[in-house]
Amino acid sequence: MDGLIAAISTAWGESGIAIVRISGDGSRNLVDIFFRGGVALAQTPPRFMRHGFITDQDGQEIDEVLAVWFRGPNSYTGEESAEIHCHGGTVAARRCLERCLALGARLAMPGEYTRRAFLSGRLDLAQAESVIGIIRARSDESLRSAVKSLRGSLSERVGEIHEEMLEISVLGEANLDYPEEDIPPLDPGAFSGRLALIGEKLRLLLSAARSGRFLREGIRVAITGRPNVGKSSLMNAFLEESRSIVTSMPGTTRDIIEEVMTHKGIPLRLVDTAGIRSPRDEAEHEGVLRARAAMKEADIRIWVIDGSEDLTGEDIGIAEELRGTCHVVAINKSDLSLVVTESRMKEILPLGDVIIISAATRAGIEELKDLIVLSVAGRTSLEEDLNTTERQVEEMKRALELIMQTLDALGRGTGLDAALDSLNEARACIGRILGVSADEFLLDRIFSSFCIGK
Repeated sequence: MDGLIAAISTAWGESGIAIVRISGDGSRNLVDIFFRGGVALAQTPPRFMRHGFITDQDGQEIDEVLAVWFRGPNSYTGEESAEIHCHGGTVAARRCLERCLALGARLAMPGEYTRRAFLSGRLDLAQAESVIGIIRARSDESLRSAVKSLRGSLSERVGEIHEEMLEISVLGEANLDYPEEDIPPLDPGAFSGRLALIGEKLRLLLSAARSGRFLREGIRVAITGRPNVGKSSLMNAFLEESRSIVTSMPGTTRDIIEEVMTHKGIPLRLVDTAGIRSPRDEAEHEGVLRARAAMKEADIRIWVIDGSEDLTGEDIGIAEELRGTCHVVAINKSDLSLVVTESRMKEILPLGDVIIISAATRAGIEELKDLIVLSVAGRTSLEEDLNTTERQVEEMKRALELIMQTLDALGRGTGLDAALDSLNEARACIGRILGVSADEFLLDRIFSSFCIGK
């Protein structure tokens, strides 16, 4: 950890308070150079606020502030640190930061405070990454899940798997390298059984992590269908406000309209798309291209059907595009006389759910929201799932693949050494989640996504 760092840790702009954070040995002494209070921070117990003023290089008062310092390892970074709480706004906080930099601190890099917390051992890497989950939480459940990870729930589950892998590796390596020593002989059946148990734990962990992604990022929902079937009306019914333009003229929506709402604590990223048909002009052509791109990128597609009219060739074409994807068929306009039935739609698309709704009266809308979450996440509550990053999920997936390779190698009798190579590589994947085997490149990649001041 290189010297003193400083940054504004609160959001930029007008506010009641802005906090300038300094971290590194000598933080309180640096603050005392331009802090004028009744008692200097150097003579103040840690975690005790002092009132005073900060001054410029000429001794002129800049702002009235509160100052506090923290003794390592009982600080966020695990090292000595200090904070200056000044008035919010751009000028006071900026002047305070400039004084810190002029007196020897350097501007903190994105995520550097949390990186120092990891390097000092106050947080493991899984806990450090959960901080970004807290910052970006979009719902109470997402926040709760991220806080659980910060307190070590993810680290505990991953750590148990890592420890079991290590025990099996040690046993295998000992039998391989020191066969003449008094070491318990390796039972191939028991060895494979323990590996299979690790594989099952990884599957459960991966399932919770994948579902937890929806807590963090939300479920991307593409509302699709031909023009004038009620897609924009459905968007408005979801949001309970007039967000999309609704007219009787087909093809009103030309661009992608995206909004985020929360249903039972799970963010739903709703995407209203242009009606899919043979475009009438260049603008509509571009809208249809974007609609198809949104369908491809979505976690689930809501195919809206005008249930008061018979299906058209355009409807059948959309059905072909949806085949093999995660989707729900929403037969709209149940407030009118329906001619399209659930059984008819099941014949066209056997896989996938069908629901009858009315965007105009909001009939069936809550049930449709439940169905969206159930179709993607497998249940309507993700409270027990893990708020993980994409990197962590990829490491889990790779570790599981390698465990399966290890079991396959043992089953084919290719030798213990080959099996142990795969096992050790899987252990390295899990170690990278905890930070046990993290290199500088990995740390740069992780913490560069953080904001400056965190």
